[in-house]
Amino acid sequence: MTRQTRQPTPDEMRHALGHFATGVTVITGTTLDGDPVGFACQSFASVSLDPPLVLFCADHRGRSWPHMRDTGLFTVNVLHHEQLDVVERFGSPRGRRFDGLDWYPSVDAGPSLTDALMRIHCSVEQVHVAGDHDVVIGRVLSLDDTGHGRPMLFYRGQFTVTEKTAEDEDLAGEARDDYWG
Repeated sequence: MTRQTRQPTPDEMRHALGHFATGVTVITGTTLDGDPVGFACQSFASVSLDPPLVLFCADHRGRSWPHMRDTGLFTVNVLHHEQLDVVERFGSPRGRRFDGLDWYPSVDAGPSLTDALMRIHCSVEQVHVAGDHDVVIGRVLSLDDTGHGRPMLFYRGQFTVTEKTAEDEDLAGEARDDYWG
């Protein structure tokens, strides 16, 4: 086995880590003035069941995360497989992300995207600086599980889904890159 003796480039890191499938979320919050903010995030994970903690990573220079850090609240909106338009909206560095979007204010934290697969409302527990990102630990205040749909995943630079459903049976004979199994 050959050991690599140099630090990988950002492009090499992106390629290598692209082999790890991640869920796709939109992290939402508000400014101190109550205006909604949010960004697409694939760096999200569960940390602890007791106490209930989750984490996400955010560019500490981003246009949304600094506002959430100031208010101390955020909502993780887990996207379902048909929300590509939502991830494109929140993944773009430009534009007004909430204009024309169906959402409502959360009782506990950030804006709730109406069609999300699951919403996790949190308070900021800890923030750790790690390179050009902050690792944010959030305490879960409440959960909204819609219980319908399949999750959106990001794998090898593409958005994908995890399984075939009864509606997909007519595709059984076709090779489909967006299904596994």
